[in-house]
Amino acid sequence: MKTLRVGVVGLGSIARNRHLPELEQNPNTEITAVCDVVPSRSEEIAKEFNATAYTEYEELIEDPRIDAVIVSAANHLHAPVSIAALQAGKHVLCEKPMATTLEEADEMIAAQKASGKLLLIAHNQCFVPSHQKARKMIQNGELGKIFSFRTTFGHGGPEQWSIDGKNSWFFDKDKAYIGALGDLGVHKSHLIEFLLDEPIQEVAAFVDTLAKPYADVDDNAVAVLRTKSGIIGTLTASWSYVAEEDNSTIIYGEKGVIRLEENPEYSLVVEYHNGDRSNHSLGAIQTNDSDTQSNSGVVDAFASCVLDKNSNCPITAEKGRSALAVILAALDSNGTKKIISLAPEAVEKGE
Repeated sequence: MKTLRVGVVGLGSIARNRHLPELEQNPNTEITAVCDVVPSRSEEIAKEFNATAYTEYEELIEDPRIDAVIVSAANHLHAPVSIAALQAGKHVLCEKPMATTLEEADEMIAAQKASGKLLLIAHNQCFVPSHQKARKMIQNGELGKIFSFRTTFGHGGPEQWSIDGKNSWFFDKDKAYIGALGDLGVHKSHLIEFLLDEPIQEVAAFVDTLAKPYADVDDNAVAVLRTKSGIIGTLTASWSYVAEEDNSTIIYGEKGVIRLEENPEYSLVVEYHNGDRSNHSLGAIQTNDSDTQSNSGVVDAFASCVLDKNSNCPITAEKGRSALAVILAALDSNGTKKIISLAPEAVEKGE
């Protein structure tokens, strides 16, 4: 294939502001078909991109012209749509969290292996330049032994950017299952495992709904995490940040500290133990503000993995499962008031 012909299922804000523009920008992808349960949305987007409109995802998947499917529907549809697409012989890029349970995630991975097609999960933070540089610095030993970390993702909530506002599926437990943890926290569990290049093995957390009276999912969570080698740190996910979005991460090592996406001018700052400081302007991280949308790297990576058979991809389904296991463990910890040890098979599958 020289061109990847793509169908997009779910035409909310993520598809409109990320996936569709990135598909249009990529010279090797074509928006062939789109699908949404709201007919007017499907027809509007189809007309804009000269694509075929569907209202039933099964019909889109059966379209013989389509090589790949992007799943950007509500969380509860991630597994069934992805599995159906894989069984139909399509490559799949699924939004995060990849599923609502580990059983669903395992079914998705099994379908992927049986199909021989690719299943990737849209974790975009590993493509952020500052995060990629930090990973290399850690791997090269520039910080020495890593002791701890702190990672945060918080903003005012999906109603500020979702196409359905306060009526969005994000706040409905039957459709979302997970709130801020699934929307934001899973990005950070994936990021920490990417930066440190090892899985998270233990989780303790407090999770609550504090800011959204119309939500029956979590809107604030703080978790303490321990990695396989014993590095400890915190992960915060929140829909209650009423000022600026916070999408920052700090890595603490024996030779210095890396501060990521914390300084508005420098996306990566290194503070060394001897007092030296290194500032790096590597471009702003993606946010949900319309004026900062450019290219998350997810669609480009998906197209490259399919068309070029690029096997070096940090957003595999196994990595997505590992990130999901962490946030589900956080929910479990909050409910049981216990430290949750991830099952050995969950950790190993994330490696």
